[in-house]
Amino acid sequence: MLRRAIMACVALCLAGATAPPDSPAERYGPLFEAVQSARLFDDSKTFADAIPRESPDAIVAAYRADPPRDVAQLRAFVARHFILPDEARPPRADTLAEHIRSLWPQLTRPPHSVTPAGSEIALPAPYVVPGGRFREIYYWDSYFTMLGLKADGRADLVESMLDDFESLIARYGRIPNGTRTYYLSRSQPPFYALMVALSDSDSPRLMARRLKGLRAEHDFWMAGAACLDTSGRCARVVRMPDGSLLNRYWDDKATPRDESWAEDVETARKSGRPLPETYRDLRAGAESGWDFSSRWLADGTNLTTIRTSAIVPVDLNSLLWILERSIAARCRAAGDETCATRYEGLAARRRAAIGRYLWNATDGWFGDWDHAAQRLTPILSAATLYPLFAGIATPDQANRIASVVRADLLGPGGLRTTRTDSGQQWDAPNGWAPLQWIAVAGLRRYRHNALAADIATRWIATVDRNWKATGKILEKYDVEQQRPGGGGEYPLQDGFGWTNGVTRALMACYPPSNDSEQRPAAPADCSLSYH
Repeated sequence: MLRRAIMACVALCLAGATAPPDSPAERYGPLFEAVQSARLFDDSKTFADAIPRESPDAIVAAYRADPPRDVAQLRAFVARHFILPDEARPPRADTLAEHIRSLWPQLTRPPHSVTPAGSEIALPAPYVVPGGRFREIYYWDSYFTMLGLKADGRADLVESMLDDFESLIARYGRIPNGTRTYYLSRSQPPFYALMVALSDSDSPRLMARRLKGLRAEHDFWMAGAACLDTSGRCARVVRMPDGSLLNRYWDDKATPRDESWAEDVETARKSGRPLPETYRDLRAGAESGWDFSSRWLADGTNLTTIRTSAIVPVDLNSLLWILERSIAARCRAAGDETCATRYEGLAARRRAAIGRYLWNATDGWFGDWDHAAQRLTPILSAATLYPLFAGIATPDQANRIASVVRADLLGPGGLRTTRTDSGQQWDAPNGWAPLQWIAVAGLRRYRHNALAADIATRWIATVDRNWKATGKILEKYDVEQQRPGGGGEYPLQDGFGWTNGVTRALMACYPPSNDSEQRPAAPADCSLSYH
């Protein structure tokens, strides 16, 4: 009883000043379940994003009064009562850089209030969406999008997106996965401190407001420390064997995700595990941004073995170390020595725990800790480069990781996500834009400039080659064959915010030459936006 009471208290604390609105699954109940079970749309997210033409209560009442008798009637019912999302197509440009610049207006959305009955969350300032099915702002995507916006001189959008994230923290006590009601129960990799570092503003009032937001985000991730019991795990906090605290991915709900409802129901049914346990691990995998990867799978291949909540990830803890260091520095600049000392201490303890538990000294790479098994997992992934990106690694560790990356993760078209070909989209042979940036910036930090340039030039060439062939910039690529990526639970998306951002920022550091292949020339003297 006491633990349930504590968990309820933690949930209320995490909810912030504003109670989260109902998600579409909660709002439409049996109608939502019927639409998703019937697979009415190729993408489960389509109906989750639909805008009601009338009040939800009226729609549910109409559904209960005269339930559709077959799929055709159900489709007609949805068409009568909902407006479905659609997408605009950008014009074709002459060069990849011009195409990326032309995409920013296409992907920019104005500040808006939204239909109260819809799933979208209002934002006060303009923002950039990823594109395709991703019609709203996403948390960690936005940092990598902002890199390209800065390279293209769009500091105005960087500042306005920061305003939006501050608004979300003020309302909900966190930055959610994305601006849909069904995303409010989870966050994503905490890049807010790095976003703030991209700002050119030196306004004391603005800096004070952002420091408050940074501290609120840290409180969100560490709230579980108040309810740790003998299991050593509560919410997003994990007690390690020596008593130090690290973090894991989590979700405050244990139900199917609205945007992937049918897929989650099927996975949980096949898992043979308690349904809420599987749903929670699927949701936690979505909070990681790596949805899904062998990193989270007990057998390394089968999604039904997902166990995200048992894993202490190296990327998350590296980002939280950056957050703690950022808070300490900003507190010191504001003259608050007590705050600065506190967060410096938290960062020092986290760094020591990362070195103690997440470093694989035998094989020479950083990895993820299996809290249930009390050992590192066997999965080598591109997340091993996060401690280099953060500046946590020692020079010797960085040297060993560089050797492993060149031998095991470097593909013809860029950096592989893992060595495992599981069929999941965050595994080989796929490469993803954010991981290219983390790798290039981290390797350059430790003076592995040749390997950084190799990854960057291979990636730019892959994006350029596919853009010339299709006119599209894609969410992910197969870096083995330098073609569109595959895997995952939804069709391949184009747009695409973070690919645009990372590719444009890398092109600023590794400018293309004028030959027909548009291969990048020698690296420019550029900043990679170290925090």
